[in-house]
Amino acid sequence: MKLGIPITENISTQARFTVYRQEISLPGAWQNCNDINPDFINTFPTPDQVGRFTPPAGATQTNCFQDGEASLAVRKELAQGPVVVSAPGYTVAYNTLDNNKSPTYGMLVELKQDVAGAGGDVRNVKSVLDSRLYNEIFPDIVGILRVQGGVATGWGGEGLRMLDHFQGGPNMVRGFAPAGFGPRDLTQLAFGYGQNDALGGSLYWASSVEFQTPVPFAPKDFGMKLAFFADAGQLTHYVGPTSWLTGPGATGETLTVGDNNMVRSSVGTSLIWASPFGPLRFDLAYALTKASYDHTQVFRFGGGGTF
Repeated sequence: MKLGIPITENISTQARFTVYRQEISLPGAWQNCNDINPDFINTFPTPDQVGRFTPPAGATQTNCFQDGEASLAVRKELAQGPVVVSAPGYTVAYNTLDNNKSPTYGMLVELKQDVAGAGGDVRNVKSVLDSRLYNEIFPDIVGILRVQGGVATGWGGEGLRMLDHFQGGPNMVRGFAPAGFGPRDLTQLAFGYGQNDALGGSLYWASSVEFQTPVPFAPKDFGMKLAFFADAGQLTHYVGPTSWLTGPGATGETLTVGDNNMVRSSVGTSLIWASPFGPLRFDLAYALTKASYDHTQVFRFGGGGTF
C-alpha cells in the first residue's frame, strides 16, 4: 500500500506499508550434515567433525558437502520456520529533472527508509540514499552520475538475520550476478565442496558514471540509445549468525565469512530502447576488480532505461 504527497514543486513524499510472509525451503541434500551421529551412509558430520571417524565398509560418501550443503546462516533461517515481516516506510524525493522519462538535465535524490517491527516477527531498519545527476555535456551526449548507499541494522535488542542484509549485484555494480559479490560463506570451500552461499552485508555504497547518446543513423523518434559506463561499489559488514549449536551433544558449527573489502568495479556498454512495450535495456559489462569467490555476469537484460 502506497500514498504519495507532493510538498513543493520539487519535493515529494510517499508513505507505504508492506506486509509479507517469508519461508525457506531446501532440498534434503542441502541440509543433511550433522555432528550428532557419525553414520557416513545416512548422515554426515559437520565440518569440525570431518576426518574424526572411519567410514563403515560400503560407504561411498565420507563428506556431506559432496552432495552440496546450504550455509549455516540459511539453515538457521530454515529452522526458525515461516516469519511475518511488517514494515512501514517512506520516501522523500527531490526532483529537478527536465523530463522524468528521458532526462537530459537535473537531479533526482531519493531517501528511503523502512522499519520492520510494526507487528510481525522481524525488527530492523533499512535506510537507502540514491542520487542521480544528469547533464548534457555535448549536443546529444548526456552524462549521468549516480551515487547510492545503504545501511541496515536491528533494533529492540534484535540483530540482523541473514535475510535482512543487502545483496551485491548488478543493481550496484554491473558485471556481477545477482548476489554475486559481498560477504560469502567460505566454510565449505575449505573442503572443496559447498554452495558458496552469499550472506549479504549491512553496509554498501556504489557509484556509476554513464554517457548516453542516440544510436547513429537511427531516427531519434525510434528511441534507441547507446550508453558507455563505469561502475564501482562495495558491500561489507555481514552481522548475521556465524555459529549454531545444532543439537544435544553436538559440538556446534561455525561459519567462515569471506568479507573482502576490495572495491568491485566494472566497465561496459548498453543498448537502451524506449520500445512500445516499455523501456528496455541490454548491458554488456566486464568486471575489472573482483574477489576469487565472486560470481560475474557479462550480459544483462531488463526493463527500465536508466541504471
